[in-house]
Amino acid sequence: MTDSTEQLAWRETYFVLFSKDNRPTMMQVEAAIHEANPRLRVENLAADDDGLFTSGLVQAPEDNAAMEISYESGDQVIEQSIDLAKQLQEQIDDDQQAQLLSADARLDVMHFERIRETPRDESAPSKSASSEFSGDNDEELLTEALDPASLITVVEALAQLTGGLAVDPAAGEIML
Repeated sequence: MTDSTEQLAWRETYFVLFSKDNRPTMMQVEAAIHEANPRLRVENLAADDDGLFTSGLVQAPEDNAAMEISYESGDQVIEQSIDLAKQLQEQIDDDQQAQLLSADARLDVMHFERIRETPRDESAPSKSASSEFSGDNDEELLTEALDPASLITVVEALAQLTGGLAVDPAAGEIML
């Protein structure tokens, strides 16, 4: 049996934009994620002195993923929300635009893929390029592929909890 090492590779970041008046507690975030999918493991939760959520890690081993969530607020979030409202004004309804224009807080959900690296056994015969792509490892690839289901589940749960809007900033789209 060979040792394998595991690394996390960042894939994308989604935002949940909302009013800071709706900032959830650490316990509310944990409960919302667990209720959305009990298989997700919430770890390393942090809160401020009032028990309000600041950060946490969600492990999704079955989806070959992890998500780091952090709370942000302030002028930068306000400016970004206004920019998004202008950028998306043709694609969103009046309620969503008003929600973006009033957003002064956000949860950043950084999505990571688990990459397992198995050290190469120098005594083993090397695979030719044709055998690597011939389908010999199709089942292994299917079981270890990144699945976005957990990301969507977490983002939906956080949007419902905060009454916020989920945004894919790279695509410039409202998610839900």
